[in-house]
Amino acid sequence: MTFNVHSFTGLQWGNDKIFGDEILDFLLKQDADIINLQEFAHIDYGALKKYTYRYVNFDIKDEEGRVYQAIFSKYPIIAKGSLDFPESRNNAIYADIVISSDTLRVYNVHLQSLSFRLGSVKREEPQRLYKRLGKALAKQEDQAKILVDHFKDVKHRKIISGDFNNTQFSRIYHTLKGDFKDTFQEKGFGLGSTYNLRFLPFRIDFILVDPSFDVTAHKNYDVRLSDHLPVMASFRLNSEK
Repeated sequence: MTFNVHSFTGLQWGNDKIFGDEILDFLLKQDADIINLQEFAHIDYGALKKYTYRYVNFDIKDEEGRVYQAIFSKYPIIAKGSLDFPESRNNAIYADIVISSDTLRVYNVHLQSLSFRLGSVKREEPQRLYKRLGKALAKQEDQAKILVDHFKDVKHRKIISGDFNNTQFSRIYHTLKGDFKDTFQEKGFGLGSTYNLRFLPFRIDFILVDPSFDVTAHKNYDVRLSDHLPVMASFRLNSEK
């Protein structure tokens, strides 16, 4: 499962603990083997104790406004790390997870936000808006290239999931997808929206898996716990690589 949890603050920024409790309850009920969370926060996640193995990247330099990621796993994590995107609040982390005799490299990705709101179109001077979006897109491209360079020589089979902050029609998406399988394309249906911008559906949260995997299921959850919707996929790890 991948889910941008919006710092456990609900659809809007709020301090009510109930939002975090509802998200944790939801995660427990879905019972995924591996969970990737973006926009994680300093909360008591003891409710997720069934996930014996975890990596939360609070150990990177704690700059103001830093956006954190977390990986929770029922299977052993034998290596982990952070890519530390330069000059960005966003980041990607990874964990090597052992399942039976196989080791998978799992990436949890949160690419640069476009910080785009419909109200910006009305309030912001167009030239300034385009310049700002252009800078954000350039950062996304750089981050996607950093990620590809990081995993291109990894011998383990890989899963790449998270919030790309761009759609399946973007160059950023195609850079990361390469020959991976997009689980929505394999087993999803409908528009697959994971983020609604004033009723405009966008698919910006993805699960990409090694082409040797058999994708058996994909689900987009229609639950209003965050400004993003959670996504879960299931697949078989074929023994032949």
